[in-house]
Amino acid sequence: MARWKRGQAAQGVKQAVRYAFGGVCDATLTAKTADGALAAAGYADAVMTRYIVENGTIRDDLLTRSQLKNWVDGVDPVTSERRGRDLESAVADLILDATINAPKSFSIAAMLDTELADAYEDLQDRLRGRIIKLWQSELNARRGKQGAIREDLARIEVVELQHERSRSLDPHKHRHLWLNVKVLGLDGKWSNVDTRVALRFQNVVNAEGDLASRTDPTWVAALAAKGLTLNSDGEIAQLQHLVRPLSKRSAQIEANKATHLRQWKEQHSGEEPSATLLTQIDQWAWAAGRPNKPGQLNEEDWASVVMSELHAIDPELGRTRDVNAAMSVAIEDLDLQLLAAKAIVDADSRSTATGGRFSDMDVRAGAIRAIAASGVIADRTDLVDIVDEVTSLAARTYTVTLLSDPDIPAHIKRRMATSTATLKATVAHLTESLAAPGEAPSAAEIADVAKAIGPDRTLDEGQVEGAASIASSDRIVTISGAAGTGKTTMLKVAGASLRRRGRAMIIVAPTKKASAVAGRETKSSSSSLHQLLHDHGWRWINNEAGAVEWSCLKIGDVDPTTGRTYVGPYMAIRPGDRIVVDEAGMLDLEAARALLDVVSRTGAGVALVGDQHQALPVGHSGAMALFWRRATRQVELTTIHRFEDPTWGDLSLRLRRPDDKEEALRTAQELISTGHVVLASSDADARNAMVGAWLSAADAHRSIALVTATHAEAQSVSEEIQAHRIAAGTVDTRELAIGQNGQAIFAGDVVQTRRNDTSADVQNRQNWVVKSVTDRHVLLAAASDSTDLRRITHEYAGSHLHLAYATTVYGVQGETTDLSVVGPDVDASGLYVGLTRGKAHNMAVVVAPTEASARTKLVETMQRGSLEETMDKSRAAARREFNRAARQVVGTVASESPTSANGPGLG
Repeated sequence: MARWKRGQAAQGVKQAVRYAFGGVCDATLTAKTADGALAAAGYADAVMTRYIVENGTIRDDLLTRSQLKNWVDGVDPVTSERRGRDLESAVADLILDATINAPKSFSIAAMLDTELADAYEDLQDRLRGRIIKLWQSELNARRGKQGAIREDLARIEVVELQHERSRSLDPHKHRHLWLNVKVLGLDGKWSNVDTRVALRFQNVVNAEGDLASRTDPTWVAALAAKGLTLNSDGEIAQLQHLVRPLSKRSAQIEANKATHLRQWKEQHSGEEPSATLLTQIDQWAWAAGRPNKPGQLNEEDWASVVMSELHAIDPELGRTRDVNAAMSVAIEDLDLQLLAAKAIVDADSRSTATGGRFSDMDVRAGAIRAIAASGVIADRTDLVDIVDEVTSLAARTYTVTLLSDPDIPAHIKRRMATSTATLKATVAHLTESLAAPGEAPSAAEIADVAKAIGPDRTLDEGQVEGAASIASSDRIVTISGAAGTGKTTMLKVAGASLRRRGRAMIIVAPTKKASAVAGRETKSSSSSLHQLLHDHGWRWINNEAGAVEWSCLKIGDVDPTTGRTYVGPYMAIRPGDRIVVDEAGMLDLEAARALLDVVSRTGAGVALVGDQHQALPVGHSGAMALFWRRATRQVELTTIHRFEDPTWGDLSLRLRRPDDKEEALRTAQELISTGHVVLASSDADARNAMVGAWLSAADAHRSIALVTATHAEAQSVSEEIQAHRIAAGTVDTRELAIGQNGQAIFAGDVVQTRRNDTSADVQNRQNWVVKSVTDRHVLLAAASDSTDLRRITHEYAGSHLHLAYATTVYGVQGETTDLSVVGPDVDASGLYVGLTRGKAHNMAVVVAPTEASARTKLVETMQRGSLEETMDKSRAAARREFNRAARQVVGTVASESPTSANGPGLG
């Protein structure tokens, strides 16, 4: 129910557009200074509430707009006294913004019934009080040289914004809590909150929101009194069916708004619309197409029309429901062992980016979420002991401890699920036991095969060695290649060489999309890796705790998923055949363990071909690193073939793996000086640059990849491009489909399917153009071939289809385009992968005021965390994190200062 929405440091605060009514939220981040606070509060009352939390006690007062600006800027709004030192960095956070929200069905309930509206407000009040008290008691400031000293907090200050509607004027009651980064320590001094701790603690805050929305007895009783209940997803079961129709209407509103706004801008070149005009556009967009729409909207008009639409969707809404007494599991009946197991499953699932490591905070958050879903209904004070008990039991029973130093801060990721630690050891052991050397064809033989495939084909030295290694009789081979080094060409030759020797090459990949492409281009058998594993008896199901359990059927066993007898694999793999895992950097440890079993049973060999410097797996990483260390043949491809400019190929290699910080600095400077970096003053400017690049490429009939840091940002960029295309008439808004999360999708839009579907013959992360929308289906054409058509159902579209003008690194992994643009805040793999998709030109957009600050940001982005394929590496990573953390020191500065690139409060 509570969600963290911290903006990038350069933005500081949220800016919201003034919509037609007070309390309408826009999630656009644009502000750099305290002036942004006034824009964000522009639709609020003349005064805003400030909550002061001091030693566990909350009091409040009111701030005027000018006081709010001073408060955000680190000045006491009453005395005008500066609080501590000015933030020296131009990109430092001024506030941290958390959002208290809930499923849309809660807002619909509040709109339908005034008593439920009051109960929902009270629920949010109680949650707000708990969150801000937790911030005061659990967060800390950093003091001293390089922020070495941890200072507990005596006082924090929070401003709350209450919103009633979404951007599209749907019922959506939620609140923003602005935590000022200026905090008062127990020593009576103002300094900056440790943002690293604050961000990690938000996992606990989010879990508290889930707990409140599902277990608060007053709220649940208020629902029960109206005959309403919560389902297993936390939604109000009797109202959930209203959410989708409202989302569809919301999508049409956004299309209306985009069309009108773009048309206005085309007629008023260089001008920006006023707040009054934006209000008029919003009112028009909201009312367009509604029967009996009011000419000039006001609060009563809005409520009346929405209520009418809700009743039109469900004419039975007005009936009185019987009181439905809420059933609660008694606290004493809770299965603590199961809750503890669920807590670790939750923490482990969130740990893939840190080598499987998680913190005590993460275990606590997992425990809270497990209790929230348990069916218990109780006051939060009655759940304190059970949360503590489940947290302690989970840590004791299901984790290994990587560090055992005293007084380790709770945010340090120093634990690992026992299952993950066992998995790392198992894969290492299996790899080592299978590795056996063999013989390889000569370079001359490989050259002959290459010429037989294509007379003009010449392989470089690395490709020859790679093809020979794959065609060898060694059981385990690894080929690591930078982007554009010709891995596909190498695989074609290796496959032909194997076939000459009477052996087969079977290509698999972690995704169906990648395996299909590789198999087609190399003329080899192919399947997704999981399809091959399933064929050979492996099954994966979720256990009671939610963990994915892998097991292998023997011939004659009953398949638990189908009830049929397993008769063995359909795809014959013979001794000596070569299983090639393409895009092997994305191979996760669970699949690797199963693959090694298949290799062992069939007598085949395995070759991993990929790049650990590109996108990592969704699950636990490190498989390719384990294979690399134990393979009897290791080949590194370094000659670049993809790019039109050979100097860019050389630069991309340095970008992939700079030797040290000095090399990273030189690489960053060269990126800037050669025109591969564009500076933006804000995220909004960066987004505009990406949108403009896509539109220009489309006009020039060139393919382009837009790479963003997050899926949410990809969708924001995609929706902005869609809005431009709506205004230009290049998509047809008369044909509407609803994609994931109620997203509007029109004929002409570029979209991506997000789930393999054999009946429709579509694959996960495959790009398409919408050809048409009918009542029965959505017709798609392949992005690269307009004659390659597929039909998907509206049900599939609603769950597994979204806009794809921009995407994350996982969406472009393996793609080649004419141009590529990488947005702000990607990680090292996102920067490298994004800047190696375009054959003709690649560009990074960096939010920075100067080239010097852009260079610093690029260097920081290039600093990769090391892969933690072994327990020793995970322990070392936890130690580095601990050494970087602020320590609790009384009286003197710690004798051993942690090394950190960040100053106090910049965590």
